[in-house]
Amino acid sequence: MDFTLDPAIDDVRRRVRRFVDERLIPLEADRANYDEHENVREDVLAGMRAQARAEGLWALQMPKSRGGGGLSFVGMAACYEEMNRSIFGPATFNSAAPDDGTMMALERVGTDAQKARWLQPIVDGRVRSSFVMTEPHPGGGSDPAMISTTAERRGDRWVVHGRKWFITGAAAASHFLLIARTSDDARKGHTAFMYHRDQPGWRLLRRIPIMGPEEHGGHGELLFEGLEIPDEDRLLGVGDGLKVAQIRLGPARLTHCMRWLGLARRSLEIANAYIDVRMSGGKRLAERESVQLLVGEAALQVRIGRLLVMHAASKLDAGAMARNELSMAKVHVADALHRAVDTAIQLNGGRGYSKDTPLEWIYRYARQARLVDGASEVHKMVIARHLAEGADTFWDWNHLDRPKRSSGG
Repeated sequence: MDFTLDPAIDDVRRRVRRFVDERLIPLEADRANYDEHENVREDVLAGMRAQARAEGLWALQMPKSRGGGGLSFVGMAACYEEMNRSIFGPATFNSAAPDDGTMMALERVGTDAQKARWLQPIVDGRVRSSFVMTEPHPGGGSDPAMISTTAERRGDRWVVHGRKWFITGAAAASHFLLIARTSDDARKGHTAFMYHRDQPGWRLLRRIPIMGPEEHGGHGELLFEGLEIPDEDRLLGVGDGLKVAQIRLGPARLTHCMRWLGLARRSLEIANAYIDVRMSGGKRLAERESVQLLVGEAALQVRIGRLLVMHAASKLDAGAMARNELSMAKVHVADALHRAVDTAIQLNGGRGYSKDTPLEWIYRYARQARLVDGASEVHKMVIARHLAEGADTFWDWNHLDRPKRSSGG
């Protein structure tokens, strides 16, 4: 399988790389550019976003008709990796979670009216969004069948009660994509809705403190006490909530992996630059076999991760759901990121553990990779289930699991 990039895609990738090298990485060294949650400060981000838009590098995952770049998933893989060589990259290019996944989902499932109201403002960078699905015990986490937040239909409105938590971006979001239970049906018991932060009947209980640096808006715990949502803000049909969730989560898992590969590469770049000049016992560290083994193994795992990502991306571009490929990429890239940054810290010694480089930032951020958008253990179960359901299909070179696409409405 040839993953040589189309010249047009490679041109975008090179321009993203140049932007990251010349404008974003230099910003990371000045702590004044960070907010209190260790992300890029909003006023600094606004300036960088304006420059990215002017360079034609804005919302590359969205159609050109919406002001985006119109890239395929393969094109996104190449460019997202370059973006996240800077910890400020994804937010700058309007390709950060959770907006990235929400935009792609709304483009797939929204009606024209819903896209105009809920999607376009996110694409334009005028608002942020949040995906509201996971719940505290005993509600739904990795198992969506356990979701207990309810939406009860009353005429042309739905009334929501329940609690959600670890909702990324909640404190900064204006547009929320909510998954709630609407019946006890095992397969069709959930429905997806959009709501605005200014609608009454819900509140942000707290911003949950976490070990790592945060996305803008953090991770929120939300309480619903009678939020009313007009039926016109329902996505797809009643009972299609888990379908909407999978349409959102599948590609978003892969774009996480694309970005994580960028962080892994940056970690190894920092390590290589240091071991190339650091002397020990009369030799550069880079000349020592033990060091070469560490770097080689980390680089190998990142390259394997890239191939898994590109394979999954090519399947999505061909119209497949690619569940198995997405799970494989998610498991492997999460581990490869951790190995790369852990290796880089080890080779940098005390410097790597300090805040003199972004390595400790990346290390804390990387720990969530094995948890978010499905824990690694859940994805390994998915892989095992696909194998058990049919070894011939699992190993088939030409198998393509085509979805029944929805046009929205």
